[in-house]
Amino acid sequence: MTTLPLHDSGWRAFASDNYAGVHPEVLAAIAAANGGHQVAYGEDSYTARLQEVIREHFGEQAEAFPVFNGTGANVVSLTSVLPRWGAVVAASTAHINTDEAGAPERMTGIKLLTVPAPGGKLTPELVAREAWGWGDEHRAQPLAVSITQATEMGTLYTPQEVRAIADFAHGHDMAVHMDGSRLWNAAAALGVPFREFTADAGVDVLSLGGTKNGLIGAEAVVVLAPDRAAGLVYLRKLTMQLASKMRFASTQLLALFDDGLGLRIAAHANAMAARLRSALEAGIADGSLPGLGFTQDTQSNAIFATLPTDVADRIRERARFYDWDRARGEVRWMTAWDTTEADIDGFVSIIREEFARG
Repeated sequence: MTTLPLHDSGWRAFASDNYAGVHPEVLAAIAAANGGHQVAYGEDSYTARLQEVIREHFGEQAEAFPVFNGTGANVVSLTSVLPRWGAVVAASTAHINTDEAGAPERMTGIKLLTVPAPGGKLTPELVAREAWGWGDEHRAQPLAVSITQATEMGTLYTPQEVRAIADFAHGHDMAVHMDGSRLWNAAAALGVPFREFTADAGVDVLSLGGTKNGLIGAEAVVVLAPDRAAGLVYLRKLTMQLASKMRFASTQLLALFDDGLGLRIAAHANAMAARLRSALEAGIADGSLPGLGFTQDTQSNAIFATLPTDVADRIRERARFYDWDRARGEVRWMTAWDTTEADIDGFVSIIREEFARG
């Protein structure tokens, strides 16, 4: 018989918030939903309650479709707003372009039209670089825009910035998709209701994240403009994202909305990133971290830094993280809902020690 656990529960990394486990309150919610029978494929009490909660936070027109993962949420979302000849304009750093193995294009037949975007953020002017050629049979038709909140660079769109993009897109009959893999971190940092920077700002369909904020295998597509997104009830099944025992996905999402849990733990992750940044800035100021710099504002739970690659490699041997652009010595450090102040202080000590070695 295998002796559990098989890992050191005290080990911490700064590579991804996906490394973190499941929040205890989420585990408790799963256990509470486990007794007896419930109708499968979403006809259960938990999914019905989730619809009520989604409407409370995103508007009376909103409808949620729980799925297994973020890639699935993005694929289903984009497929629902685009015909086969459609294309989506996105930042070149967008997860749908860099980290989904071509799934949006392979699974749906749509085309991605990407543009370089400083800080990972699109603007109407940047969207316009690829939003052209309507009616040209030789060009995939740009019929959607996809933005990420918080972005892959850890930056945030304000409600006004989302609205500006949506106004441009809708003016050209383009739908607006938001990849909300870290939507909770964005909401906690912005300090405004979800609705203010999603439905009210013109977003048509949303990929609502959960895995990066304490859930296990639970995300959702949230339709905010039913007239622009079609066939979700069929698309979710044919893209293999329909859970039979959906109550266990829905109860996890409900747990994040219950008593503000999702916002509280996302705010904590953001605060730990701010603590790490502040400590490193102090090291730059006192001269103990020569060659360390930052490439992005720290607005959520991600820090992008540059440092000598040999120093980075030694630090990584003691605390795992990822290179972002090794050619320029850029790395990404992520904090999570379970990152502690002691974790941050210990990581700062490791960084200082390795810089001291030269």
